[in-house]
Amino acid sequence: MASNPIEGRNRAGAVAVAGPMPPKPPAPRSGKILRLLVVSSDTYPAKRVDVAVLFGEELAGRGHRIDYILQSEEQCSGAYVANWGGGKVWVGPTNVGASLFSRIHKHARAIIHELVLFRRLRSGQYDIIEVKDKVIAGVFAVVAARIYNIHFVYWLSYPMAEEYLLRAREGTARYPLLYVIRGAVSKFLLYRILLPAAVHIFVQSETMRGDVARHGIPMDRMTAVPMGIKPERFPASSERTGRRLLPPGEPCFLYLGTLNKVRRLDFLVRVLAKVLSALPRVKLYIVGSGDDPGDEQLLIQEAARLNVTQALVMVGQRPRAEALRYVQEADVCVSPFFPTPILNSTSPTKLVEYLAMAKAVVANDHPEQRLVIEESGGGYCVPWEEGAFANAIISLLEAPKTAARMGERGRRYVLEHRSYAKIADFVEATFIDVATRADR
Repeated sequence: MASNPIEGRNRAGAVAVAGPMPPKPPAPRSGKILRLLVVSSDTYPAKRVDVAVLFGEELAGRGHRIDYILQSEEQCSGAYVANWGGGKVWVGPTNVGASLFSRIHKHARAIIHELVLFRRLRSGQYDIIEVKDKVIAGVFAVVAARIYNIHFVYWLSYPMAEEYLLRAREGTARYPLLYVIRGAVSKFLLYRILLPAAVHIFVQSETMRGDVARHGIPMDRMTAVPMGIKPERFPASSERTGRRLLPPGEPCFLYLGTLNKVRRLDFLVRVLAKVLSALPRVKLYIVGSGDDPGDEQLLIQEAARLNVTQALVMVGQRPRAEALRYVQEADVCVSPFFPTPILNSTSPTKLVEYLAMAKAVVANDHPEQRLVIEESGGGYCVPWEEGAFANAIISLLEAPKTAARMGERGRRYVLEHRSYAKIADFVEATFIDVATRADR
């Protein structure tokens, strides 16, 4: 989604952005119109489906008014306002440089921009302010919610504080001291101030719900919202797709997602070496990128060490449609999640997207992945062990009809249980319950 051309400046000095007038929203199914202000770690334009689809399409499409405070994804020197998802977005400036100064400058600009939430809440236009994965903005929101008598809701999609500290300990952080500081501050603010102050908390999984409860947060104040899909964006047919991107007749398996070191994806390269011993023509396609050039280099170095460079294809970051085309054409898809408390609480997006495209999946034993694989029958769930992972991949590559049947079952399951239309039903109901409470 591209930004609209700049027209001028508003009274507050922010850049005003031209954009098409949003259509008049339909009447909400519930009869209650939600008025939400969302402050999120997602950048603008929002790409993660739990914001772009769940909020920007499903909830907004039901007639609810949702405005956002986000930071620009691309280099931007001035704030501006854009129309998006049936509401408005107050977009903040950013610095996309990779230096330590640029990183600090980027976070400082975000914090300053997020102060706009006081002005927005003072307008009296909102029932709820929701903060997603932001701690300083969360503190601002707690204060503003008290001042203006508005409900404060927190959305925790990932244990970021714990990850910052883990990466600093393991030496995978580019700036370890900065990660230690961010991790310690984030953990204190999150569990001591923000979550206790929230009227309600959305988390990513039932595992995360239990993890947060161990910090003293009541279970009945939390709702788990797993990742889902919008069915219209995935092929309706599970028939084998003719290949345009991958060589015809070449057996392959594929990983789609981030390459961050915390995910230990050199594991997949070692799995590849074992699969090659049984299927010498196989290829592993990796679609995605990491936060740091060293993330990809780790995989390349491991491939060179094992002499499997010729079988590893680093596709890199691709537009969403092209990335999903790679998934369509692959024989088997893999979803490895390194077994740590940090990743155990996540709800993998790639797993449900693979299944939505009728792909048989090999995933390791992880709470959410085990649940989905067992309930759907869409693949194999194996231990985090190279031999087990390789054997499962080999068995599917050697039995394409079995893989196709698994893919069919997986797609049916995802359409029935993980479509964002269904997820939006209970998210909407929870927000309405919060908005109608008397205890602000």
